[in-house]
Amino acid sequence: MSAGTAVVVGVGARAGLGASLAERFAREGFRVFVAGRTAANLEGLAKAIEAAGGHAVAKVTDATSEADVGALFEAAAKEGDLELVAYNVGNMLARPFLDLSAADFETIWRLNALGGFLVGQAAVRHLLPRAKGTILFTGATASLRARPPFTAFASAKAALRAVAQGLAREFGPKGIHVAHIIVDGVINGDFARGRFADFVRAKGEDGLIDPQAIAQIFLDLHRQPRTAWTHEIDLRPFKETF
Repeated sequence: MSAGTAVVVGVGARAGLGASLAERFAREGFRVFVAGRTAANLEGLAKAIEAAGGHAVAKVTDATSEADVGALFEAAAKEGDLELVAYNVGNMLARPFLDLSAADFETIWRLNALGGFLVGQAAVRHLLPRAKGTILFTGATASLRARPPFTAFASAKAALRAVAQGLAREFGPKGIHVAHIIVDGVINGDFARGRFADFVRAKGEDGLIDPQAIAQIFLDLHRQPRTAWTHEIDLRPFKETF
């Protein structure tokens, strides 16, 4: 079992991808730092992980704040060697282009692209001295194509994809595995069930992506031998068209 630390940035609802990532990493033996904006969500998840025999630390973090991100990684490094980082922030905005404000566009860009840059930079600084470790970025269908009313979201996700590519090309040869995971479908969690209940019902059984299955893929990417690294992978339910 690993004695190192893992950091998951972008932990929200209890039934969601961020929480599933943290739980899966904790079962693998990592001391997991769960980071997000809502203290109650983070603390509840940390307690659940501890109750299941894992180790977790809740850290309220604004991913768009360089100071917050730096403090998060300094705290994680004090607990053991940093090995695995997942950037799962990605607030979605569905709004027609002419209804978008500059503030809307900037907010979505900051949460996805700027936050990914800050977390990626902080992670590299801690991983580089040991020439090992993994940084994983959660992408979306919108990472590859912009369709209304998701223009702002797609612009931000495409930028995050570029951040991941740049990191992979610069630091892969130095021992750091960087991967971008395109989630091409709706995650079966509280967010979708709360905001798109009719859509969820229409998709039916196996029409949504199980967040625990995604979490397993993240862990598998971390375990890949360095002679056969994946940089980008797309995940979707077998019913999803593409």
